[in-house]
Parts: sequence; C-alpha cells; structure tokens
Amino acid sequence: MKEDFFNHQAQTSPHPLAIEISHAKGSYIYDLNKKAYLDFVAGVSANTLGHNHPEVTKAIKNQLDAYTHVMVYGEFIQKPQVELCKLLAKNLPNTLQSVYLTNSGTEATEGALKLAKRVTGRSGLVSCKNGYHGNTQGSMSVCGAEEQNRAFRPLVPGVKFIEFNKVEDLQKITTATAAVILETIQGGAGFIVPKNDYLAKVRKRCDQVGALLILDEIQSGIGRTGKLFGFENYHMVPDIVVTGKGLGGGMPIGAFISSKENMACLQNNPKLGHITTFGGHPVIAAAALATLQQLYKNNLLEESLRKEQLFRSLLVHPKIKEIRGIGLMLAIIVDNPEFASKVILDCLDKGLILFWLLFEGSAIRLTPPLTISDEEIKKGCLIILNSLEKI
Repeated sequence: MKEDFFNHQAQTSPHPLAIEISHAKGSYIYDLNKKAYLDFVAGVSANTLGHNHPEVTKAIKNQLDAYTHVMVYGEFIQKPQVELCKLLAKNLPNTLQSVYLTNSGTEATEGALKLAKRVTGRSGLVSCKNGYHGNTQGSMSVCGAEEQNRAFRPLVPGVKFIEFNKVEDLQKITTATAAVILETIQGGAGFIVPKNDYLAKVRKRCDQVGALLILDEIQSGIGRTGKLFGFENYHMVPDIVVTGKGLGGGMPIGAFISSKENMACLQNNPKLGHITTFGGHPVIAAAALATLQQLYKNNLLEESLRKEQLFRSLLVHPKIKEIRGIGLMLAIIVDNPEFASKVILDCLDKGLILFWLLFEGSAIRLTPPLTISDEEIKKGCLIILNSLEKI
C-alpha cells in the first residue's frame, strides 16, 4: 500500500510521514503493525472529540439510515442543517445569527470575502503578513506568505498586508476597504495571540471607515481556546466569523456566519450569489451537531483552559524558549527549525504525534483532542521532555 500511496496519490510535501493507518480511537491512532500513537495534533485541530467518538459515530450512522444528499444547499429543509445552524446561533452574539455551511474552511473564507464585497460595494481587502486562511486562490490571496503564493500569481488583486499586533498599520484600512480578514490567533505564524486590545482596535478602525471585520476561527474555534470562538476572549464582535476544522468532529465542514441582513445580500442581485452542491451535507451536519452538543454537555470549553495549565506545568525545560497560545491551541518554541524537526520525529518514533506549523519553523504544534485525559497529557509530555533531553 505504501508503494501505491507514493505512485498514485498526489503528495503535498517531499517527505510525508507515511504511517499506514489501521484504526483510531479516542486519543490514539494505530498503524498496521498495531503500534499505538498518542495524538497531540488531532488531525491538525480537526478531531475536537478525538477519534471515533461514539456520539459522533452514532449521529453519522443514524443520518445515513435517513438520507444523504438530496438537493443543493439552501433549497430543502434538512433537520441536521437547521439544528446545527440554530445551535451555533444560540451561542453567538445577536449580530451573528445566519450561518452558511460549506465543505471546508477555505470555502468558508471564499464565501466571507464575497459577502464583504457584496455588503460594502467595495473591493479592497486587508490581511496580515504570515496569515493563513486556506489554499484556494481567493483564500491564498489574503495569505501573507509570499514564499507560498509567488508560484501561483496572479491572485486576487487589491490586497494590502499589515503586521499582526502592529497598531500603526491600521491606517492602511481605508474607505476603499471592503473587509479586514484576520485570524483571531495567528496559527501558521506560530500561535501568536492578540495583545494590548489589538482586535478591539481593529474593530474600531473598521467602524470608522465602514469596512467589515472577518475573523478566521478555523483553528481557534469550537472550544479550543476555552470559548466557542476565540474572539470571545477579547471583548469584541466581528461582522463575519469563518469556521471549519473542529466543527465537524473529524468530518469535512466549514461555515461563514454573519447577520441575517448581511447574508440576505447573497439572495438577490444576483440570485444564487453564493452556491454549493454539497455544503451542509446532512451526514456531515449531523456529525457537527453531535460535536457541538458534546462540547457543552461535557464542559469541554472550560476543560481546555484547565488542561492548558497542566501542559504548561509539565513542559518546563531549558530547551523550551516559550509556550505560545491559549487553551489547547499551544506551540512549543525552541531554538531553531532543525531542532524542532528532530524532536517531532523522535517523538513520533516513540509513539507520540506532534507536528509543524506552516511559517514558524521553530514551533512544535500541540493541538490534542479536547477530550484528552490528564494521564494522556502526562504521558505525552514525558515523551517530549525525554526527547528534549536526548537531542
């Protein structure tokens, strides 16, 4: 199978990890040789409830027995879609009450950018250097990483880039700006959190010039920072929220969320202003609904913050420069990329899955399932500490 993997499946990097998967359950992934890997990555923040959570699996199976795809999005009333949108709206501010379900986070970004242009009648966009919002061409256009983008230019024009947490750059947001799109916490750049009321200051500048504020919560959302969405930690509300990854509990989904008034702009002039065939697929929506229900039923939002403190108390070592992030969205920062890679690969050999970040080579990703146990955290941290000591 490994030979077929390399021969027939398109690759995204020169050296994939290429572990042959047998099955996965809870916080563990198992290979064909029955080796167990403790998962501190959760499918890159996607498996909110770990692997094969019984309630998510049950919801999927029940929906499979009822119906799968029946009609393009937005035409038929389908219970899993409606209940998912209603539960999201219930737990969001009253200006974020209309949900558009998509197949992925990058598609949600595309929809959000279109919506902002439609609402404002403007075309200018402002994003952050080393921001990451997806890999389709519109999403790449607002990703401020030229090393990634240059091979695919020309992209969408009219994008200005600012530096995250740099207040002086906010003057680049003008009356020509349709939207500012930021990650609430910069992910690929190294899990950089906003400081000194930065997001509130961006919000204020957007209000001054009539631009919309889009916050990308694809990584930081769905309980990972101790709130349903990360922006709730910063006492401000965006005009549009983009989500994905963890919303599906391991299934592919995305959504952009705004006011009912804003979202109505996609209904007319032109009609079908944003359409999708499989967005909000009922099986996926059922999985996402079950994920959200479990998030609240088991107090996993609060638990994220408690487990963060356990990680921080255990991961103390001279070779760790700092630990960035909030809740269970954490990054260990070490001296250099070469050392980070050695630790990641050594831990993998010892049965612990860690991973890299896109633009910060000296970072080691810690984004485990929100359901991870204290004992599993202790076990994984001991492997990390032993690796740091050895290398």
